Amino acid sequence: MKKVLSIVCGVFFFLNCQAQNKPVKTDVTMEKQTIYQFKVSDLSGQPFDFSTLKGKKIMIVNTASKCGLTPQYKDLEALYKEYSSKGFVIVGFPANNFAGQEPGTNEEIATFCQMNYGVTFPMMDKVSVKGDDMCELYKFLTQKSKNGLQDSEVSWNFQKYLLNEKGELVKVISPKTLPTDPEVLNWIKG
Repeated sequence: MKKVLSIVCGVFFFLNCQAQNKPVKTDVTMEKQTIYQFKVSDLSGQPFDFSTLKGKKIMIVNTASKCGLTPQYKDLEALYKEYSSKGFVIVGFPANNFAGQEPGTNEEIATFCQMNYGVTFPMMDKVSVKGDDMCELYKFLTQKSKNGLQDSEVSWNFQKYLLNEKGELVKVISPKTLPTDPEVLNWIKG
């Protein structure tokens, strides 16, 4: 019944618009958003405003301490050290969405990252990157209606989202693709 009613209402709307010589808007497009609208908290609870990164290339990566891909922290830190003075930043988001591989508290995560990999790039508060409790920033990253590029799903820990100097999503990189892969390096240098 609801489906029939919906179709009838749609036809009535279309005919009414035609009778008034008004164009029917069939493709609803959203204004492309940028990463700069987001404010989050870092691992120590301090505010982090993405608008402070205007003009920089950004890699956002969901991380985990007990994953087979965890050694990517080493490459991420090396990239950050090499290119941070050249307008590139990495922002890590610990997430426990995959096989419970990030069970720690923010304090435990910070200690793990520092002790094992010497992480100096910004690490944010632990979030959810998929499901009903997905954080707003990851809704932006994964929904074409918000990012203007593509729909995607975070498939595992260490998926990378690349954003240009205007804060726009330009590429999604597989978790298994190393941060030092030529595809990533060419983008950073380009």
